Parts: sequence; C-alpha cells; structure tokens
Amino acid sequence: MNEPLGQLTIRTMAMPADTNAAGDIFGGWVMSQMDIAGAIAAVERVKGRVVTVAVEAMTFIAPVKVGDVLCVYTSIERIGNTSITIALEAWVRRNRLDERKKVTEGRFVYVSLDDNGQKRPIPPA
Repeated sequence: MNEPLGQLTIRTMAMPADTNAAGDIFGGWVMSQMDIAGAIAAVERVKGRVVTVAVEAMTFIAPVKVGDVLCVYTSIERIGNTSITIALEAWVRRNRLDERKKVTEGRFVYVSLDDNGQKRPIPPA
C-alpha cells in the first residue's frame, strides 16, 4: 500500500538523541510518538481526558533513521462505552522529500476519564 490510512495527526523529525547503538531510532521513541498521536485522536473524539490502557498490536516494519520525518496517521477503529480503539500507521519521509515509506503500525486502546479520574461514558458523535 502506497498511501497512509487515516488522518495525519502528528509529524516530527527523528533526531540523533533518539538512536540506539546501531544508529537507528529506538522503537520505544516511535511507539511514544504513536501513543501521543493516538491520544490526540481519542481526545478529539471523546471530547475529554483519556489514558492509554492497552497496546493491542504493534508491528515494526522498517527502521527509522536520523533525519526522517515521522508522520503518524490515526483512524478510529472501535468505540465502546468508555473505551476507544485507535488504529495507527507511522510513515517516514526520507531526506525530507515527498517519498513516503510505512515503518510501523499499531492499535492502541484509550479509556475516557472524567475530572476525577473515573471512567466516563463516551458521548455520541
């Protein structure tokens, strides 16, 4: 597939401080960027606070290199009473050009919370 699925939610550049000994970007850094993007999408839909409760799937397809522009796309996969599942795809633009390559995909689950940190029903769209 040559086109990302979902909406572009965040875009950031991979920096040297985020690398492992081999010079590739740590998978944990990529995962944290995906979690941030998923939370943004979840907050926008539930119209309130969310917390991450699960990473149901995570597949690392290709390494991310220093200087890559990481673009994370999100789409709502499922909405329950208090939880929301977000599908995510991470793509990179190498050398800051238009050429894109899919590097990671995953599925994150968030729970909607009220101001007291208790589960809150997700309002209708």
